[in-house]
Amino acid sequence: MAKKKKKLKHVYPVLVGLMGAGKSSIGRRLAHKLKLPLVDLDEVIVARAGCTIPQIFEQRGEDGFRELESQLLRECLGQPSVLATGGGIVMREQNRQLLKEHPPVIWLKASPEFLAARIDGDSNRPLIAAGDTLNKLQTLAEIRYPLYEACADHVLPRGDMKKKEALRDILGFLKQWKRSRKQGV
Repeated sequence: MAKKKKKLKHVYPVLVGLMGAGKSSIGRRLAHKLKLPLVDLDEVIVARAGCTIPQIFEQRGEDGFRELESQLLRECLGQPSVLATGGGIVMREQNRQLLKEHPPVIWLKASPEFLAARIDGDSNRPLIAAGDTLNKLQTLAEIRYPLYEACADHVLPRGDMKKKEALRDILGFLKQWKRSRKQGV
């Protein structure tokens, strides 16, 4: 008799991490595995604003972008989905508080060097569009890594980990996390 797989019903993970860490790509795989939709917060922002992220930055500035991001985070959190956030979601205290209130939050942690190799030259990322990607990512990491860590229920060290391995790690964590919630731990 085949062993029944335990289902992860009512588990709606949130992925955080710097740009290029794989939140969208791993999020798609995780959503497929959990039979949930993927909500990519950056895509929701673009759809709501009716323009690209670089255009939002140009028209409203980073503060305007962050305000829209915060508003949409409030709308999307807790919905039956896998939520892939933007890299700067942790920059506002109110967002960090919301993330802590809606676990599980999974931090896809990767070194600035790994990320720079993946995203250098990506003109759709306003914070690195002007070049000097590695130095900018190092600066962002210094600021944001403690904030991600403060929100995260699980840290996934990306490094050379393949997406398939990352997915296996996240699913293992989610099963353990759900079990501990049932036991009241």
